Amino acid sequence: MKNIVVGLLMSYDYEKLKLSIPPVYNKADKIFIALDHEQRTWKGTHFDIDPAFFDWLKTFDTENKIEIYKDNFYVPELTTIQNDTRERYLLSQKMGIGNWLVQVDADEIFIDFDKYVKTLRSYDSFLDHPEKTPVQIAGFLINIYKYLDNGILYVNEPTKVMLTTNYPNYKRARNTKERVIYTNNILLHECLSRTEEDLKFKLDNWGHSHQINNEFLSKWKKADETNYRTLKNLFYLDPTIWKGLDYFPSKNIEEIRELVEQKDDLKVSASFLKNKNFGQWFKFLKVFNRSKINFESYFN
Repeated sequence: MKNIVVGLLMSYDYEKLKLSIPPVYNKADKIFIALDHEQRTWKGTHFDIDPAFFDWLKTFDTENKIEIYKDNFYVPELTTIQNDTRERYLLSQKMGIGNWLVQVDADEIFIDFDKYVKTLRSYDSFLDHPEKTPVQIAGFLINIYKYLDNGILYVNEPTKVMLTTNYPNYKRARNTKERVIYTNNILLHECLSRTEEDLKFKLDNWGHSHQINNEFLSKWKKADETNYRTLKNLFYLDPTIWKGLDYFPSKNIEEIRELVEQKDDLKVSASFLKNKNFGQWFKFLKVFNRSKINFESYFN
């Protein structure tokens, strides 16, 4: 036990796994890919998978770490977000309580997974009795908004993301509503960076499909490198969550990683993390005391 186990969801955007799997492969002890046994989305829409993808997966998996977990992940009586949460829970049971359960979506790409593993290892004590000290380990996403001819528009402020838990009592998607430990780990998120046709399909079959705001798609369609600075309030649910955009003059993932490391406004400060984690510690003080973790060793 106490392994680093990564779980991914396989759906209509399965090709994006070719970008999300390689960064986590070397440091993961095991990788599970959840796939509905009838290839249905959370809304029940069928999707096809090119057999060539499985050929790629077999060739890539040189250490036999990857297992495809097929199950019934669509229940028609449930909403899309309920099916989302249910699939993540079933996947986590397969991954095994007693391990670090890292769930990465197909469109999320770790900048430095080696660093993230070191972060998790510093909290291994939470794996001794996970049911008594449930926690979530969070990172931050740089949300890629749109691919253009010569570069990428992205949201100019990172957003938090729940990545890992020791005890998967999920309440909504990956969120267990337990204590959060925020860490300085960054992922690229290709949430909207796809063709208009693919984006419409995603929004229609996504766990939050019923909450999409009416102005989102029109803003996304007109955004380009000449007008992005004038566009505000761009999030697909509550628009004000994404206040503005910036631009990477490249579409190469490796070059983007380097650009991210150079931009101070995309870095998460130590003081911000300390304040957030102190707030979470204080909020869950009773849990903290029961776990008997030394206060000084945690913050130093």
